[in-house]
Amino acid sequence: MLIFAVTGMGGIGKTALAVEAAHRARAQGWFPGGTLFVDLRGYDENPVTADQAVLALLDALGVRDRDLPPTSERQYDAYRALLAERRDRMLLILDNASDPSQYLPLLPGTDHHRVLITSRDRPDALPVRLINLETLGPDDSVLLVTRALHHTDERDDRPAREPDTLRELTDLCGHLPLALQIAVGMLRRRRHRDIASLVAEIRNADDPTVVLDHGSPGTDLYGRSLVLRPVLETSYRRLPLEQARLLRLLCVAPGAETGAEAIAALADLGLEAALCLLEDLAATYLVAPVRCVDGTAPAMRWRVHDLVRAFGAGVVAGEAGLREEGEEARERLLEFYRRGADAANARLLWLKGMPVPERFADRGQALAWLDGERAGLVAATQWAGDERHAHAAVALASSLEEYLRWRRHFDDGLTVARAAQEAAHRAGDRHREGCAWNDLGLALLGADRKGEAVDAHTRALDLFQALGDRYREAMAWNNLGAALRKTGSVQQAIVAHTRARDLCQAIGDRRREASVWNNLGMALREAGQVEEAIKAFTRARDLSHAAGDRHGEGRAWNNLGNALRKSRGKQAIEAYSEALEIHREFEDWYGAGRTLSNLARAHKAAHRPAEARTAYLRAAEAFTRANAPEEASRAQSAAHALT
Repeated sequence: MLIFAVTGMGGIGKTALAVEAAHRARAQGWFPGGTLFVDLRGYDENPVTADQAVLALLDALGVRDRDLPPTSERQYDAYRALLAERRDRMLLILDNASDPSQYLPLLPGTDHHRVLITSRDRPDALPVRLINLETLGPDDSVLLVTRALHHTDERDDRPAREPDTLRELTDLCGHLPLALQIAVGMLRRRRHRDIASLVAEIRNADDPTVVLDHGSPGTDLYGRSLVLRPVLETSYRRLPLEQARLLRLLCVAPGAETGAEAIAALADLGLEAALCLLEDLAATYLVAPVRCVDGTAPAMRWRVHDLVRAFGAGVVAGEAGLREEGEEARERLLEFYRRGADAANARLLWLKGMPVPERFADRGQALAWLDGERAGLVAATQWAGDERHAHAAVALASSLEEYLRWRRHFDDGLTVARAAQEAAHRAGDRHREGCAWNDLGLALLGADRKGEAVDAHTRALDLFQALGDRYREAMAWNNLGAALRKTGSVQQAIVAHTRARDLCQAIGDRRREASVWNNLGMALREAGQVEEAIKAFTRARDLSHAAGDRHGEGRAWNNLGNALRKSRGKQAIEAYSEALEIHREFEDWYGAGRTLSNLARAHKAAHRPAEARTAYLRAAEAFTRANAPEEASRAQSAAHALT
């Protein structure tokens, strides 16, 4: 390859890399003829033209004044002739090009020399070797700031004193070298203040680029202004109208990454049209495709750099017409998310005998969609704080509870449920508020915040009783009983589950009754009423089977095994085997991990250490797949203890 192009977003360090590479290559003797450098200023108001650049290159080659040919055509001829005559290889750096017309006429007419182009736009039409620069990794960002401060003052110990704060600063700078360089200059100037003061200033700003530019220390080693917003502004202003519109809308989308289908909905475009625009934006490095870990699948998710996102959101906020455009886009995206989450939730809750959901063929497809869109879905529920979007955001939150609990994303569950509860309360929607309190209680219990879970379920119960909603009152009693049992209030839990059972029987909800029997059995077992617990679990198993609730049946089998383990070990092992088969069928790895741990205890009690150790190791593997590292570690330790 004769031509190389270093590409990437503005401020990524293209010029610095090109110059450093040129120095090293010259030192290695690769270019004995020297290096020619031209700044084409492609993103300034008045870019350097090829005709202007060739004059600078001829001057560097010793052709000036009366030796200079009178016309542009003859100047290019002279320039190429001089390069062709040079026996020693040269490197030509054409820096900061925005358009091929700036550099195509400057390419040597010989394959003897090499050319290095830097640009914010990917030159896809040329046969060049592309070197695409990305932002620094977190550790490299921290190292860059640390070294820069130490080079100025070796006594500057702020990075050592505030390692976590320094890492947050680099995160706020988006790991963009230009932003990091500006931050370093600001820290040098405020050398008597800690890093936390700068972090607080940036974090509290609506747009970090404003803070960074306001505190910019001046120019870099190349004499260029250390400013960030003009870099982003010139990149944005050069975009065609459709690309600029899509970039603005992406900047008001929730989450760091957005799926292609969601982007199409956001922009009110067909998928193919959206993908074409995204690919055009990617060529300018204002968005980036997010590929699968192994890099084999095509990019169907897209990311906007955090600083670009902040800048774009500021553009939208600064004009009434653009604000309305953004709000309409949010409405479309919320509707897309709500429909998808409703369909996925219907598949997760589907039982035999119910109408078959149309969109997702099985649980795996539904979970895959939810997994892929999770960050955006959770972030979109926070729009519930905006009255315009509150109703749709609360409905979306309700559709996510089952999924977030299934995947054990309890922190996300708390975030989603709190936003829904606050919005429903403001709107005076007592029914949705009760549902949100219930979802919040489940998330709190999953996060092991038992006392708060009791309070949340009590609030839900009060609301449903006041509304006369017996179905949801039964649900609230059942969930309250589970939370009470976790706090050690076993007798109160038994009372709560009994109330829930009676309500379920009265309204004829057999599936919910099965769940209540299961929870009642656990409370009875903890109260020492083992035989009553066995009867409760058996009833739960039979009702779940009759209702077609296969997963509920698996939970009942597991709990029945626990109740049988001390007195009827063989039957307990058989019950665990039934439970394990169902958990694997549903890919419920957390449930499988618990059942395998229980199975290990049964084998250990029967003096079969080898079988117990195997079961613990399998439990550790299942817990790892379920994103439950603490449980996995305990199972692993238990296995090692049996070695």
